[in-house]
Amino acid sequence: MSRVFDIRQRMLLAALLPVSLVALLLSSVFLMGRLGDIDAAHTQRARMLARQLASASEYGIFSANIGSLQALAASALREPDVRSVVVLGDLGQVYARAGKAAYPVLPALGASEREWRDERSGNDIMVQPVTASRIQLDEIFEQSVKAEPVNPQLLGHVVIEVSRKTLQSHERDMLYTGLFVTISGLLLGAFLALRIGHSVIQPVLRVSRMIERISAGELSARVSVRPDDPLHDLQIGLNQMAERLEQGRDELEQRVEQATLALRQKKEEAEAATMIKSRFLAAASHDLRQPTHALGMFVARLGQLRLDEEARRLVMNLDAAVLALQDLLDALLDLSRLEAQAVHVDVRAFPMDRLLEQLQSALAPAAVEKGLRLRVRPCSAWIMSDPVLLQRILLNLVSNALRYTRQGGVLLACRRVRGGSHLRIEVWDSGVGIAGEHQKDIFREFFQVGNVERDRSRGLGLGLSIVERTARLLGHPLALCSRPGQGSRFSVEVPVTASVEIPGTPQDRAALRDDIDGVSVLVVEDDRMVSRALQELLSSWGCRVVVAEGVLGALHAVRSGFEPEVLLCDYRLRDGATGLDAIALLREALARPVPACLMSGDTDSALMILSREAGLPLLHKPVRPGKLRVLIRRLARSGDEPVAVLDQLKGDGLA
Repeated sequence: MSRVFDIRQRMLLAALLPVSLVALLLSSVFLMGRLGDIDAAHTQRARMLARQLASASEYGIFSANIGSLQALAASALREPDVRSVVVLGDLGQVYARAGKAAYPVLPALGASEREWRDERSGNDIMVQPVTASRIQLDEIFEQSVKAEPVNPQLLGHVVIEVSRKTLQSHERDMLYTGLFVTISGLLLGAFLALRIGHSVIQPVLRVSRMIERISAGELSARVSVRPDDPLHDLQIGLNQMAERLEQGRDELEQRVEQATLALRQKKEEAEAATMIKSRFLAAASHDLRQPTHALGMFVARLGQLRLDEEARRLVMNLDAAVLALQDLLDALLDLSRLEAQAVHVDVRAFPMDRLLEQLQSALAPAAVEKGLRLRVRPCSAWIMSDPVLLQRILLNLVSNALRYTRQGGVLLACRRVRGGSHLRIEVWDSGVGIAGEHQKDIFREFFQVGNVERDRSRGLGLGLSIVERTARLLGHPLALCSRPGQGSRFSVEVPVTASVEIPGTPQDRAALRDDIDGVSVLVVEDDRMVSRALQELLSSWGCRVVVAEGVLGALHAVRSGFEPEVLLCDYRLRDGATGLDAIALLREALARPVPACLMSGDTDSALMILSREAGLPLLHKPVRPGKLRVLIRRLARSGDEPVAVLDQLKGDGLA
């Protein structure tokens, strides 16, 4: 082939040469201006970061608050391109450091801001002095101290190292943009030249279209090959490649279909295994709760008998063991309720003082027993929340604080935030504190710091998980601030509302009898051990008790003349009947809405929803005797609605 350019090549050169010159000229002018703008913006941003950090570090340097300065340095390090941050005192002492500096030594410091570029790393270093300003400092509690320096003084310096990698990346992008413009011009010229040499370009276009169809998944596409085509061999090879790809795709689809079928079978097996496990756990939970419930009733009855000192100690230890088991089952039940979203939320306006008084009266004995000081600051604000659920949140937080505090005390206080629209309820303690790496883990189930031996006296590891889920359910932000050895502060924010007038309650409600002597109770329970325990315990309290194993036995007792004041029904009964069926039939037979309560060892969320829809309180076995006694008294004497009674029990910490 001749080395002399033919006409096509010369036309292509004539089309590309002027386009290339114009593209290079325009790209150069564009890049010069853009690179200057980007460099100036980078320097200005670095300077603003240094000034902002110096302003924010003023109080931290003044008060020598290393933690605050370290947090500021760490937050500044999260800014793009910031490689290292150093906060220095007035004598050059390092208060806080974040990141790894590329420069070997700190520069000379002065009273004015400085900036230079490190030759070795190519990074920009900004030095910003920190001077004192006229501010007013308020302590966290009662005292307030005013600091008014006469003249601004140099408190320290802030040194920020800013990487130029992003700037260099932008510069590369600009270069690429210029290259793109240049290439676009070249392509335009090439297009013009190729249009002229259509006879040569056409086969290439056919091959290109063929490749595009193959890349789009159309493997059955074939290109028509002409004998005089200059790309004859290439087109034949392309057709052969498409044929092999099509065969490979068909084989791969068959394999994927087989693998999908096998995976579907494995998924169905896993789902079946999960259902079997769930049924097993539900049955195991029910079967465990039944004897535990009976055991609690028997222990409570045993504690009422006259026993010698050794036997009474044994009964007390047995009661403590049963109580620990009941605490664990109740905590697991609370978690399941929150997971199933079966917790009823009743948000209303109420005074914060009333809740604080209840918490102080409930927790003061525990603080005195440990030799700690429990301070509860009064608060006159009215808030919008569920008083029962909020009380349980604060009860868990203060109880945890007392449990992990060895000396000092616990403070429960409130302060207005967000311009007064919200109230932050804070629980302070002088306990052991929580390390930063554990502050997220403590809200997980069964996680406890430093309790690998699972000592029950240090809790179960479920309280904070319940607190976090309950706060999330109510929409109340929950926060933690803690340092090892210095204590912790948990806080919950609730919205503030205007005070409202509380309707007067009947005066005789506070004067209700505190016993259930003479109350007629009909127990519907098919487990003989549980029914015998309930009968003995209720009889010891002075109740008139009739026990029936099923719906027919209960109806027979009513038709025989027994007039129950309270119905206690197990949910699962014989012959497929439920406690809901029994209560409905008994109320129909008695022609009046007898106060009733469901008891069950099941923790299924569907049962919780059914009981709530039926307006019946649901007691999960094992039921604490104290809770059962209070419920019977309120159902029989107060005339409250059953669900309202259960809410009162929750407020008393019994449900």
